[in-house]
Amino acid sequence: MPIHIISLVLFAALLHAGWNALLRRGADRLWSMTIMCIAIAVTCVVAAAFMVPPAAASWGYAVLSAVLHVGYNLFLVRSYRVGDLGQVYPISRGSSPALIALGAAVFAGESIAPGVLLGIALVSGGIISLAFRGRQLSVPSLPYALGTGCFIAAYSVVDGIGARLSGAPLAYTVWMCALWGVLMPMVYIGLRDARSLFSVRPGIFSAAAGGLVSLLAYGIVIYAMNEAPLGAVSALRETSVLFAALIGAIFLGETLTARRILACAVIVCGTIIIG
Repeated sequence: MPIHIISLVLFAALLHAGWNALLRRGADRLWSMTIMCIAIAVTCVVAAAFMVPPAAASWGYAVLSAVLHVGYNLFLVRSYRVGDLGQVYPISRGSSPALIALGAAVFAGESIAPGVLLGIALVSGGIISLAFRGRQLSVPSLPYALGTGCFIAAYSVVDGIGARLSGAPLAYTVWMCALWGVLMPMVYIGLRDARSLFSVRPGIFSAAAGGLVSLLAYGIVIYAMNEAPLGAVSALRETSVLFAALIGAIFLGETLTARRILACAVIVCGTIIIG
């Protein structure tokens, strides 16, 4: 893989961990996430005006992916209510490659190579280690973090199929993100009300910036996947797990124990092997 692609993917991994840190730090994370989605929707609608629409066969997948992204948002917000960035992020991100590999074996009849089994075992071991606080199992954050990983795996598979059918993967991604960015405010209003969503609060600009950062990170990964092997790019992106642990310790005051560092490193190794 060319060095400039490696550098770009590592930068995207840092950006991805960064916007998660912004979300984790926010006082009202559901509101912050919704503002992020609105910023993404506005940007994508503008970009879509300059693109040829994706093929009709891909629109159903785009809608389904947008719905799955909303589920991902809700589970991620819930995870951060009870878990640290350095705990929730590695579990949710690390579990998704293993879930995709297992899902492909169960639903698509793909065989699992011994190396992939080793990667799944490493990811699972790292997740189990992170699920403990001292000698106590931290049950409250674990189901939602794993649920977030399930949504990541689900929308990754849906987007993979949809992008192939679209004939224009970039346009597909832009329109899917626009739909996602429209659905999330509707869900927020259903759960709360429109007045609380559109009220000006402290942190509105940082939340909007977080949305743009997440979009930039995803755009970099899409570019990298066009220039380098998909598996290698996807695996390298998971180094964001380590960035999240460091950001949590430096900026959020989270405890960075030797066991947590080792668990994150094991998860990264596992995702690289799977990739």
